[in-house]
Amino acid sequence: MDEINQPAHKSTKAIHAGMLKKPVFGEVSVPIFQTSTFSFHSADEGAARFSGEEDGFIYTRMGNPTIRALEECVASLENGYKGMATASGMAAITTVFLALLDQGSHMVGTASVYGPTRVVAEREFSRFGVTSTFVDTSDLNTIEKAIQLPHTRIIYVETPANPTLSVTDIKAVAQLAHKNNLMLIVDNTFASPCLQRPLELGADIVIHSLTKFINGHSDVVGGIIVTKDEMLYNKIKPVLNLFGGTMDPHQAWLVLRGVRTLPLRIEKAQENAARLSSFLLNHPKVKWVNYIGLPGHPQHHIAKKQMDGFGSMISFGVHNGLDGGKIVMDNVRLFTLAVSLGGVESLIEHPASMTHASVPREERESAGIRDELIRVSVGCEHFEDLKNDLDQALHKIP
Repeated sequence: MDEINQPAHKSTKAIHAGMLKKPVFGEVSVPIFQTSTFSFHSADEGAARFSGEEDGFIYTRMGNPTIRALEECVASLENGYKGMATASGMAAITTVFLALLDQGSHMVGTASVYGPTRVVAEREFSRFGVTSTFVDTSDLNTIEKAIQLPHTRIIYVETPANPTLSVTDIKAVAQLAHKNNLMLIVDNTFASPCLQRPLELGADIVIHSLTKFINGHSDVVGGIIVTKDEMLYNKIKPVLNLFGGTMDPHQAWLVLRGVRTLPLRIEKAQENAARLSSFLLNHPKVKWVNYIGLPGHPQHHIAKKQMDGFGSMISFGVHNGLDGGKIVMDNVRLFTLAVSLGGVESLIEHPASMTHASVPREERESAGIRDELIRVSVGCEHFEDLKNDLDQALHKIP
């Protein structure tokens, strides 16, 4: 594989990083190596690959040229050591937890994190003696109070958070984590490496749901883990291989195709989101708007410091609470009523009854996920069409 020499702009990396160093037939696109196993020229070569003395492929669960191309591309965009592609975003999250948390371990996490992340920590890992505390990680003092030494092992941050769009100061939390000999893991899904690179700010591991912005076409599920150094990679990679949450070559090829246009898609969707948030801010049926790019956002100054842009996610509250939200979602014509985010099409959903329904109501509300909250993933359509669609749906609220 070939890597773009630093410093290369992220738009150049997105197109060229991960290309095969020696194309098989001069192909411009990385091929799909749809094979379960790889042959050896000799018994000695097979032994050398299994021992790690020689680089090469053995079995697709352990590694594959198409999958490696994607891993190298995303790791290059994040300026990390290496990537590990997984079957889903949740496979990436659970693999990191499995690798870093032992019986008796404790973790601190973002309260308004993606619902299944919190559920897997509180419901599933608790069965094996792992405890967790979820707090508002935009408040450094709250994080510090939640640390339970010597049991705390990791701080897990999602920023911007899902779906409240609260922003955590990654550099400050990294300093706090390392002062206490803890590791900082950042879920960077909402920003993508185009807008935020946590490893550059001191994080130890970055996680993505590749399903979202990096793939960008709502047609494949995947995840990835990128580490800052070889030590962490060597700690996590065997766990991923053993538990089997690895990616398929065709899956990897689809995501690799999507990542090539990531900067272009982000730029257009972000432009639409900025204009749409201003429109919603002045709409008579809207109570409040959360968009990181608005000066009134409580962590706007932090986002300006650590991000290259404000992204395309918006959350807002409507009048008449849950009923008002249902009216909007049932009456949009262009926005698609669906969970997920980061595709070229604009999506709208109701977190309290959909993505975060598995989180107990009291925990949801304490994390800022109220019944009136609507989450929008703004896509790449024409702005006027998006604005007109939301406007007509909002005006149906009595």
